[in-house]
Amino acid sequence: MDWMAWTWPTAAFFIIIGCTLTVFTVLAIKFPETPRKGVLQIETTRGDRLFITLLGSAFINLAWLGLVGANQPYALIVCFAYALAVFRWV
Repeated sequence: MDWMAWTWPTAAFFIIIGCTLTVFTVLAIKFPETPRKGVLQIETTRGDRLFITLLGSAFINLAWLGLVGANQPYALIVCFAYALAVFRWV
């Protein structure tokens, strides 16, 4: 890990993202899906909803950091709730 001066949390983040993309690829191959319309009235697939979730979670964490500044793990709870809502209703 010294070659880029990464911390273990940073490496874990990218490992989890890589594993998530791998799982979604396998799911797309084994269980093809048709796009569905949700609350936003746009057609989305699993991958689209994953992208919306990751992008929204980044903004949630930035806003949390700017407004609260501490207790960042609580932002993770908000991100999980947001992810559940996106995968359920978007």
